Amino acid sequence: MNKLERGDQFDLEALRKQVSDVEARGNAGQEHSSGPIEINPYARQIAEQFRDGTRSPVIVIGQLRLLELLALFSIALIVHYFWPGDGSDTLLVRAGMAAIASALTGVALQIADTYTIPALRAKLRLMPRIVAAWTIALVLTIGLFALIRGTTWAMVDAYLPWFIAGALFLATERFLVAYGIRNWARNGVMERRAVIVGGGEPAKELIRMLEQQADNDIRICGIFDDRGEKRSPIMVAGYPKLGTVAELVEFVRLTRIDMLIIALPLSAEARIFDLLKKLWVLPVDIRLAAHANRLRFRPRAYSHVGAVPMLDIFKKPIRDWDSVAKRGFDIFFTLIALALLWPLMVATAIAIKATSEGPVFFMQKRHGFNNEVINVFKFRSMYTNMADPTGKAAVVKGDPRVTRVGKFIRKTSIDELPQLFNVLRGELSLVGPRPHAVLAQARDRAFADVVEGYFARHRVKPGVTGWAQINGWRGEVDNDEKIKFRTAYDLYYIENWSLWFDLKILFLTPIRLLNTENAY
Repeated sequence: MNKLERGDQFDLEALRKQVSDVEARGNAGQEHSSGPIEINPYARQIAEQFRDGTRSPVIVIGQLRLLELLALFSIALIVHYFWPGDGSDTLLVRAGMAAIASALTGVALQIADTYTIPALRAKLRLMPRIVAAWTIALVLTIGLFALIRGTTWAMVDAYLPWFIAGALFLATERFLVAYGIRNWARNGVMERRAVIVGGGEPAKELIRMLEQQADNDIRICGIFDDRGEKRSPIMVAGYPKLGTVAELVEFVRLTRIDMLIIALPLSAEARIFDLLKKLWVLPVDIRLAAHANRLRFRPRAYSHVGAVPMLDIFKKPIRDWDSVAKRGFDIFFTLIALALLWPLMVATAIAIKATSEGPVFFMQKRHGFNNEVINVFKFRSMYTNMADPTGKAAVVKGDPRVTRVGKFIRKTSIDELPQLFNVLRGELSLVGPRPHAVLAQARDRAFADVVEGYFARHRVKPGVTGWAQINGWRGEVDNDEKIKFRTAYDLYYIENWSLWFDLKILFLTPIRLLNTENAY
């Protein structure tokens, strides 16, 4: 399943010419970090195939755990209703036994290593383990209650239907799950998408090892390498080289890639460091393949793709269940904010409409997650004929473009309240690095040209408020230091994120907004 579909025919010579052209101008293109690098047509065609996201294995496994816990608990109560035995078990007692047995089953299934994707793909091979885990959990539960309550053998016989129903459920459910996961794997719904960085023999050996893994869930989407064709062939193990590392950055921004695997030996320290300086801004896992390295670290230092050892260099921030928790946090507090602030928002809309011509709302294109361009809502604070949708000309103190109402709502940040609707749409978070306008500048220089690694801010969704803002870094950016400090605070937030951190920022925001020194 990992090879690019053979139906995706391409002209090898044309691809070779496209890649060579980009390699020739690669270094020149990298000097202009503020603008995207144009990728070649074939790489763009491949990128189109991977625009849609996939199902996270961690999320799927977590949902399965919850399903099994609730189902086994419910089965115990249903069986008790239809087969109450000698009547000595009350509903409350059976509920307690059901809760303990369900929890112990989850622990036993974890110990039996049945909560991995390869295990879930196996239809029958692991059934004995699964039934054994359920048996052990139920026997332990019955034994515990026997010690506490003095359970008789007559009562134990009444638990036989419970055991049979639970075993049948687990066997049937795991068989259906295996079928579903295999189907998702074939359709690309549940896979981990990877790009190989570096070509030649190391990449070829890595690909061969990945393809030999049983139940492999890695989809290799292509290879990127700065070296010319003599040292890095245009095709490696059946996969095309799609371009240079500079193009890779743009390729990942167009797709939903899960990881970058660097296929270089540890001895190539300088080259690896140079690659990481370019790639760390991307919201993906970055791993260094360690299959060919003679130097060995402690086992815990490695992660594995199947049996292939990897060294984790960077991990995608706010991933899997953290992203679910953050999304729930956003929706919950956004609905509360709208319920409390809707009178203020209605009054603001009336004031804007009554004092100047034009629409109530203003939309501005800004950089969102993974450098995507999003439309951000604001209350209009400028005269319509003077508005600047690009954000290139920043608002300054005493700016004649700002209306009377606009001056007030900008100082108090009321103009930002419509961004709560961006949060509900999933384009923003309540807390995160503030989204900047696509052409925002500091003294006629794009932010990305001022701050190295500026785009690393976009590894998470931008926010309505952020760590930089409550620390005073809001308002006009009229010198390089201001955007550097903003970016530093944003990167600190990303590296230290937690729900408590979000809660702290959220509740400090109204207090810190009382300081309107830099807002105009």
